[in-house]
Amino acid sequence: MSANYSELPGKVAVVTGAARGMGATFAEGLLAEGINVVGADRDFAAMSATAERINSQDVQGATLVPLEVDVTSQAEQNALADSAIKHFGRLDFWINNAGVFPQTGVLDITPEELELTFRVNVFAAVYGVQAAARVMGDHGGSIVNIGSVASLRVRSTWLSYSASKAALEHLTKFQALELGARAIRVNTIAPGYIDTDMTAWLHETPDALDKALEGIPMGRLGTPQDILDSVLFLLSDSSSYMSGTTHVVDGATRHKFV
Repeated sequence: MSANYSELPGKVAVVTGAARGMGATFAEGLLAEGINVVGADRDFAAMSATAERINSQDVQGATLVPLEVDVTSQAEQNALADSAIKHFGRLDFWINNAGVFPQTGVLDITPEELELTFRVNVFAAVYGVQAAARVMGDHGGSIVNIGSVASLRVRSTWLSYSASKAALEHLTKFQALELGARAIRVNTIAPGYIDTDMTAWLHETPDALDKALEGIPMGRLGTPQDILDSVLFLLSDSSSYMSGTTHVVDGATRHKFV
């Protein structure tokens, strides 16, 4: 049974990395709740196709507006926030979802990979929160940073990714601390293995998938819907006194080492 968030219809959200995977699920799920969405992605063709598919469903009368945005650009993130105001007259929610997931060993990682990972996974979340806070106004809002259970674990070849997600988790606490007086809440969701394009490598060999499942006490990969449920909770009034927290959604993966 789905939760009923009657306060959400008519609100406005920005979702980055919304062309596919979890981002597309977030956009579709928000529209299903009557929330208007500005979806941002570097791949505008894919973003437009996702918007066309979702808008054709005419869910709750809400609309998904697609935009091409490089989240590593502070100027483009500011323009993204302004676009939400231009199209819908307000901004209530912001989901920093865009991310990259490189896998390179400690001795092989390059300056270019480190820079890209932190620019997309950390710097972009700084720019997104700044852009959102600038236009949210007196009514405040809720911001969700999409982290990872990798911030809590150490895995070979995951150096840059895990370190960036650990930085994002700590960053969230500072954002929550400084924006609380403006009625803006900031929280992190830390997914485990979620079955999306980013984890397609798990399906390339049976051994990879079997190894992953051995480390998940619940015995299955997560789905984007599992994360959407937590996103909706953190955007809603049901979490109105929660900020600066990390919500781990991982099937208890963090408690089992294999």
